[in-house]
Amino acid sequence: MTITLKALGALLTYPGPALRQALPEIGAALEAEGLVGRKARQAVRELADELAAGDPLEMEERYVGIFDRGRRTSLHLFEHVHGDSRDRGQAMVDLRGVYERAGFKLAANELPDFLPAVLEYLSHRPLAEAREMLVDCAHILRLVGETLAERDSRYAAVFAALLEIAGEPGLKPGRSGVPIEEDKPIDEEWAEEPVIFGPSARMTLSTTAGAQPCGGGPGGAPTARGPQSSFVSPAPTTGARR
Repeated sequence: MTITLKALGALLTYPGPALRQALPEIGAALEAEGLVGRKARQAVRELADELAAGDPLEMEERYVGIFDRGRRTSLHLFEHVHGDSRDRGQAMVDLRGVYERAGFKLAANELPDFLPAVLEYLSHRPLAEAREMLVDCAHILRLVGETLAERDSRYAAVFAALLEIAGEPGLKPGRSGVPIEEDKPIDEEWAEEPVIFGPSARMTLSTTAGAQPCGGGPGGAPTARGPQSSFVSPAPTTGARR
């Protein structure tokens, strides 16, 4: 298992009591595996420290404000690719099928393109395969990460670390401190004009274990989530759980 991927995914889940309790284990897992460099680990550790020290209600409200409202920071990958187009539903079905063929079954309230779920799945795949999928998603990871950096959010550190694992260029220096126009609600944004990233809007999936869910991303706002697994089977257990 590549525990770093699961740990980074856990940090992107709703910061409820379960996640806050798991923060020391998440930090220890990142340090022990050493998959990302010291600078990236330090930035992620600062996020974990902020979540641990901050007022719980404030941290939860901030999470909702960042990730549940607006398109540019959505954690649902297909939101950045398909919007409300008809391709979105089939892409979800295809990705769910990839998980099931690998022996995983999503929890009832989880969507397959939720980034922490994708990262948990990848943590159980060979590292080379995980890196290939992260490369495929790099344009989305960079978009979200740079938007977060512009808003002075420490969550940007997670996306910088994922790009480093993928072997991709890091986040560009953002306009830190510059006021950022608030996103419109996701449904309103897509009602006006879907934005397609990359040369293709279609998701491509292999019929084997590998998958590429970002080359071609869906919505749904997360409710209260902790560091429990996104999957109900095979229900992997690690020190850094969602």
